[in-house]
Amino acid sequence: MSDDAIPEPDRIDGAPHPRETVILYGQDQAQRDFLDAHASGRLHSGWLITGPRGVGKATLAWKIAAFLLSGAEGNLLDPTLDIPPDHPDARLIQSGAHPRLALIRRPWDDKTKKLKADITVDAVRSLKTFFQMSAADGGHRVVIVDAADELNRNAANAILKELEEPPANTTLLLIAHQPSRLLPTIRSRCRVLRCQTLIPDDLQKALTQAGNAAENSESLATLAGGSAGDAIRLLNHDGLPLYAEIVKLMGSLPIIDRPAALKLADSCAGRTADTRFGLTLDLIDMFLSRTARAGLIGEPGAQGAPGEARLLARLSPDDRAARAWAQVQQDLSNRSRHGRAVNLDPAALILDMLFKIEQTAQGVAAA
Repeated sequence: MSDDAIPEPDRIDGAPHPRETVILYGQDQAQRDFLDAHASGRLHSGWLITGPRGVGKATLAWKIAAFLLSGAEGNLLDPTLDIPPDHPDARLIQSGAHPRLALIRRPWDDKTKKLKADITVDAVRSLKTFFQMSAADGGHRVVIVDAADELNRNAANAILKELEEPPANTTLLLIAHQPSRLLPTIRSRCRVLRCQTLIPDDLQKALTQAGNAAENSESLATLAGGSAGDAIRLLNHDGLPLYAEIVKLMGSLPIIDRPAALKLADSCAGRTADTRFGLTLDLIDMFLSRTARAGLIGEPGAQGAPGEARLLARLSPDDRAARAWAQVQQDLSNRSRHGRAVNLDPAALILDMLFKIEQTAQGVAAA
């Protein structure tokens, strides 16, 4: 397979790569925090960029990289890291050929013809060659790790060594969706930049910029939860009608509709259905989370699908029910991760989860 045909693990399908994103929406505070540190003359060598998936963490990392590599000074009155697109360093970054920028991400496995599940230690060890080759340039060097959550144990220890003894004039930018999963020693060596979920206006602007303009949809805004990445995924993979199908199926609880359950499970089987399988697991998890929350705060004001609000209120009328739904969400989330890790049959896994949901609904109804 040619390099151009190898999928990029840090690119959202249907959206530009973060290095190609022109405007970073909704993260002015994170940009300001970095610019403050830069202006102080005490720039940390390690930065941990955290926040939910799809809110602009990787875009922020690439903008910081371009800012540092170009030698820009920044303007605290106008908190932006942008540099002119025709700047020589900007052009090198866009081409993926900047000699002082290294990107660490999940590598391609030629044997399985898939991306590896983790960032391997070999990927991190490649930094030694990068540091040796870039040393002659004399300029600032930047390493982006996307995402640090995906470092396996040996790779994490190798990154820790770089953070403990960083090469001169080097900045490491670690993107983390779930920083609690990182080694405490990695977290302690980094300064944190927190990215926030996007308000509806910024979400709409981000979608338009990515070429995914959509009408202001209550369902999309509700399910995306302020994440442009999640919104793009929902739009490009029929996530909204899929969630509506799940809500309709759950509407028959406490007795699940067997034919409808089999239809949903079968739609996730087969090699070409891997994307739908993953999205179905995520949307079932979201439904359970919203069900548990309804038992604590009442019927939601915004719906992910027609009829959802009333259904959630019926399935989870009180805090006792909320605890039951929260427990099943945790159990099925663990089962989902295990099932995907060991390549369980997708249809069987989905059916097993649906029957567990049915069992929970019956227990809540009988209590």
